[in-house]
Amino acid sequence: MTATLTAPAARPGTTARTGWLLATVLAGLFMAILDVSIVNVAVPAIRTDLGASGSGLQLIIAGYTIAYAMLLITGARLGDILGSRRAFTGGLALFTLASLACGLAGGEASLIAFRIVQGAGAALMVPQVLGVIQRSFEGAARAKALSLYSAVIAGGAVVGQVVGGVLVSADLFGTGWRPVFLVNVPLGVALLVAALKLMPAGAGNRDRRLDLAGVLTLSPAVLLLVVPLVLGHENGWPVWGWVSMAAAVPVLGLFALLQRRSAAPLVPGRLLRVPGFVPAAASIFAQTGTYAAFLLAQTLHLQGGRGFTAMMAGVAFIPGAAAFAAVSLNWRRVPARWHAAMTLGGLVVAAGSLAALGPVTGHATAWYDLALTGLGIGAGLGAAFGPMMAAALRNMPVTDAGEAAGLLAMVTQLGQVVGVATIGTLYLTLVRTHVSSEALTTTGLAMGGAALLAAVFALRARGRTR
Repeated sequence: MTATLTAPAARPGTTARTGWLLATVLAGLFMAILDVSIVNVAVPAIRTDLGASGSGLQLIIAGYTIAYAMLLITGARLGDILGSRRAFTGGLALFTLASLACGLAGGEASLIAFRIVQGAGAALMVPQVLGVIQRSFEGAARAKALSLYSAVIAGGAVVGQVVGGVLVSADLFGTGWRPVFLVNVPLGVALLVAALKLMPAGAGNRDRRLDLAGVLTLSPAVLLLVVPLVLGHENGWPVWGWVSMAAAVPVLGLFALLQRRSAAPLVPGRLLRVPGFVPAAASIFAQTGTYAAFLLAQTLHLQGGRGFTAMMAGVAFIPGAAAFAAVSLNWRRVPARWHAAMTLGGLVVAAGSLAALGPVTGHATAWYDLALTGLGIGAGLGAAFGPMMAAALRNMPVTDAGEAAGLLAMVTQLGQVVGVATIGTLYLTLVRTHVSSEALTTTGLAMGGAALLAAVFALRARGRTR
């Protein structure tokens, strides 16, 4: 039988405390998501100030993502061993210190190194968020918490672009790009104080082991896959990239073999056997890949094809982000018998809106002309992402919350990387020989296809979790 243990409901006297706990861990998640995109708009200023090379700028942006994706599952296991509070606060402290170091960096090499440390801190911190939600809430409260989690993931990327544009444009005290990193410091310190006060001081499970063989095979496998995906396009898809991606396959095979023989596997096979988990995770992968590709292609089109400033391009995403937040926060109000239809309908609406991107933005004269497609994309994905998160975790034993959280966090991160590297690269390739609106039209059709693929997996997940 599949275990279906759930965390005990919060007592009425502790409702306010658990609310503040949720706000604290979600704010930590928001910072981690924000830092993926907030740096993008600062790249020209960093190039000018530090004299950074093209490859150096790529690593300043991608170093964070690479370390983050590579270490997420390891961070989840450390959370089980050390306890969620120690892992979250340790990751948050490392992230905050690295942010300070990034803001004070005097050269390209040091900034790259500190960005990698930032990513490692985020990888230790982020998996604990879903673990806290899984252990601290049940029923409707858990569904609400997962909705907020979904809204933070979607909104963080958009807010990052807007906030990054504001901070760089403000040039506070002549500091140029540095506030995009330094803004994390006061927030990180405040969250650290709150987390130490609010998070339960559990000792963790010292009987769990780190599974060093798993870490030493999974981390290189993810590295071999992610690095060429992140850097490949800017370097013309060199041979080393294809060799690296091909090498990831046997390393992943070795990881799977070692996991079957391990007494404490990094990814327990029982997680993959939980009803609905795998198809729900596949749908989440496709959804996050679609959304990340949309952010990239639309941003490049608005700034390069339509002449929008970075600030205007960021503001253009606000209606879609608001729609995502509104729907993802309220989908649980819909009767349960309609959830499957709502999820599928949302992904179909998102697919149609993505397919309409090129024709609509090709004639747009201002950011508000883009609101209709943005609303369709945001509302459609908002109707699907939260329910799929809930479906993935519905039958998950609380004792496996840490590993499940790390695996889902890695799925979302890899989905973003793969979406940008495939569909995003399609736009970058087409725009060389076509006008931007034509390139976006074809890319939009590809993104619509990815949204429909997510719908297929969502249908399978719903069938498995009933």
